[in-house]
Amino acid sequence: MSALAGPGSAGGRVPGGASRSVTEEARNRAFGKLYSGNARAVIARGLMATRSTNWLVMVSGFFEPVLFLLSMGVGLGAIVGDVQGPDGTTISYSAYIAPALLAVSAMNGAVYDSTWNVFFKMNFAKLYQGMLYTSLGPLDVALGEIFLALLRGMLYATGFTAVMGVMGLITTPWALLMIPASVLIAFGFASLGMGITSFLKTFQQMDWINFILLPMFLFSATFYPLSVYPQPIQWFIQAMPLWHGVELLRQISVGSFTAATPLHVGYYLVMTAVGMLLTTLRLRSLFLK
Repeated sequence: MSALAGPGSAGGRVPGGASRSVTEEARNRAFGKLYSGNARAVIARGLMATRSTNWLVMVSGFFEPVLFLLSMGVGLGAIVGDVQGPDGTTISYSAYIAPALLAVSAMNGAVYDSTWNVFFKMNFAKLYQGMLYTSLGPLDVALGEIFLALLRGMLYATGFTAVMGVMGLITTPWALLMIPASVLIAFGFASLGMGITSFLKTFQQMDWINFILLPMFLFSATFYPLSVYPQPIQWFIQAMPLWHGVELLRQISVGSFTAATPLHVGYYLVMTAVGMLLTTLRLRSLFLK
């Protein structure tokens, strides 16, 4: 309260009309713009929370794609044998599915942080309301939360790429570009996921996220080439975001770039832009009334 006390006020108290004026001025200063340039405050808070309570969840999320790679790539790979890679050369089944699982890992990490994590903060902890009553704007909150999701995606991508190297699945220096490409994939899913989550109010509605992610994981040419599906299903799969991530990382993993490569990148750039716009507008609509 003392911060509101100005010259001429008695005991730190401002007359009624002046008090309303100061309050309105403070709110206008806090909510008059979308971005205050202080997203790092949201990031710092998220890192502290992760270090104290959420680190085990983050670590456990890394092992899921690794276990899939060992079970499907090594176990099923012994039965499947070699397959055709993106550049037409013959590669092992493990080398074929590893980039796809990396794309799935980037998607899952980003989606968890931008959906369930955001859902709790928004509807139960009321964290964003408190943040937006300070000088932070909706874009600060969106950038901060999405950056945390990207950080998680980058850690997963780096660790998984290291596992691929240990297993002998990296055969070209181009494969190191899978790490920034995975961050781009995470960026697209995180930005759009946070915006979509802002519309969801119950746990039953949140179940729709898993209902959508599971088919994407199974049918985005993760374990099988796109050509095994009928043509109408191929068109549907090619419209899904995960397929573009799988194809992008597969091309990078063998250093084979085609005219489709910039299309995959462009898909995620557009997805990111739409998601950031949706998230910012939704936070403003929900909390800056």
